[in-house]
Amino acid sequence: MDRRKSIKTIAAGTVSAGLLLEACKLPDKKSADEPKKDEAAASGNLDRQPEEKSRDESVMAAKFFTEHELATITILADIIIPADEVSGSASEAKVPDFIDFIVKDMPQHQVPMRGGLRWLDLQSMKRFGKNFKEADEKQQLEIVDDIAYPIVMDRKDIEKGIKPTKKLKPGMEQGVAFFSLMRNLTATGFYTSPIGFKDLGYIGNRPNQWKGVPEDVLKQYGLAYTERDREICI
Repeated sequence: MDRRKSIKTIAAGTVSAGLLLEACKLPDKKSADEPKKDEAAASGNLDRQPEEKSRDESVMAAKFFTEHELATITILADIIIPADEVSGSASEAKVPDFIDFIVKDMPQHQVPMRGGLRWLDLQSMKRFGKNFKEADEKQQLEIVDDIAYPIVMDRKDIEKGIKPTKKLKPGMEQGVAFFSLMRNLTATGFYTSPIGFKDLGYIGNRPNQWKGVPEDVLKQYGLAYTERDREICI
């Protein structure tokens, strides 16, 4: 599936009735509460219950990753989704902040993430005598290449219905599991950000102009618009 094309199709074919109704209203004076609503919308707290806002605040205030771990996450995220001619990188989309929030909001990810980051540093120390963050780009990619592509399929095998085989070096299992989680979190954080929306070409619902039933459809049912119909309704 071409995700970008599918989202474009959905967005282009959807019209929000709410937007159309709002477009027809005449502007009136703002109430005293509107600035507060605007602030709530910008912070993502619109229509949230007090206990929900309180929990979000406590999660945001908590600290899990160390500065070293966050720096390593930033490097990995940008390796997974680097900047290109269409959009910025994962770090520019604030993916590290997203991952930091997720592991606090969903504690089941804490041990896999911290253990994976530790594994990455140990692997780098064994190979290059320095942790992953301090390794150069070529050295970092050497490790990533060993854990980013565990599944290998030959076209002939696919045609024969043979199941894919794992191409893993000894001792890479934990690294592969960690990188899969890291890749999933990075993609989720990126494609739910404004930069990610732009990268996909997603523009959301937009009002359009009703141009009437197509002529070939009207002709099929023996119908036609009158001049009055065209003036008033279309």
